[in-house]
Amino acid sequence: MNFERRQIIALFGSLFATSSARSLLAEDPQFVEPVHRVANAASIEPTPKPAASHPLDRALDIARNGLTGCRESVRDYTALLVKRERVDGTLGQHEFMEAKIRNRKVSGGKVVQPLSVYLNFVKPTSVKGREVIYVEGRNDGNIVAHEGGFKGRFLPTVTIPATGMLAMRGQRYPMTEIGVENLIEKLIERGTKARQQPDVQCEFRKNARVKDSVCTVLQVTSPTKVPGLDFYQAQVFIDDALNLPVRYIAYDWPVREGAPLEVIEEYNYLNLKVNVGLTDADFDPYNKQYNFYS
Repeated sequence: MNFERRQIIALFGSLFATSSARSLLAEDPQFVEPVHRVANAASIEPTPKPAASHPLDRALDIARNGLTGCRESVRDYTALLVKRERVDGTLGQHEFMEAKIRNRKVSGGKVVQPLSVYLNFVKPTSVKGREVIYVEGRNDGNIVAHEGGFKGRFLPTVTIPATGMLAMRGQRYPMTEIGVENLIEKLIERGTKARQQPDVQCEFRKNARVKDSVCTVLQVTSPTKVPGLDFYQAQVFIDDALNLPVRYIAYDWPVREGAPLEVIEEYNYLNLKVNVGLTDADFDPYNKQYNFYS
């Protein structure tokens, strides 16, 4: 393996890798830790329990309605995507990305608008300037990417498999599963699994906020750890105006009674703006506003 290939592998092995989160959140007031105030929200509102209903039925109805609305009404959107994930037992730091996303659209059994993603990393400093593009069905299913930071001055733009070892190192999910619509689908899948447990708890909070968005918070707690369940507790912040989830955070089962909960994964879509009119140029690595081949 020659030197250049070793450099590329070293780079993209850490393409989405993360580490500790503490110092990042206090650096720049424009990109601070997502605000998710619930202390002043209305008191916990138990899920109504009609006869033969399950606590999660209401939540699943909300999620299914949100998915239908997203598929029917949301063509594209922009957001500041803030995420952190626990991978191989290590919780990474918050990563901040300017995101442009076009939802997958199907008509007559054919894909008329492929899932399209552009990411520009803005924090932390070590990855600032990194850009990544993925368009379903193009580039042989690969992502197009170039590094930011100091490394970006020397390493070229490359194409690598979206679900390959290099792109997946340090990631819980491939780039093919990014976006609000995919998040809703995962929530429905996980809620359906949790619904099978007799002791699952479901609560709602009104008037919570994620930055400037007024949200309803759905909190699901699964006291019993059983195979197939992904979390002990999860919170979903649903933007009341958009009827879309803008924040999701999941916690692992406590290591002992009374111990702090440890984050498994967290995703925030801040400043979410829908149907902004994104075009093919927004997902073209040769766009002169981007730096893939500069």
